[in-house]
Amino acid sequence: MKIKNIKNVEKFFEVVDSCEGKVELVGEDIRLNLKNKLAQYFIIAKIFYDGEIPELEVIAYNQEDISKLMAYMIDR
Repeated sequence: MKIKNIKNVEKFFEVVDSCEGKVELVGEDIRLNLKNKLAQYFIIAKIFYDGEIPELEVIAYNQEDISKLMAYMIDR
């Protein structure tokens, strides 16, 4: 799923951390486990470099986790 215009990164990672299964960031030649704090710092560094994250491709493998991420996209 694509998640666009992440401005509240803290809330996004709270949702990711609450997920039970694996949640991954997928790019052209990268796949990061978003539940890993080092990967989260990598994303935060990207924000400070560009100012915001316009779009992420995220894969969640657990249906409840997908629902949490979808709710995040709607509620923000």
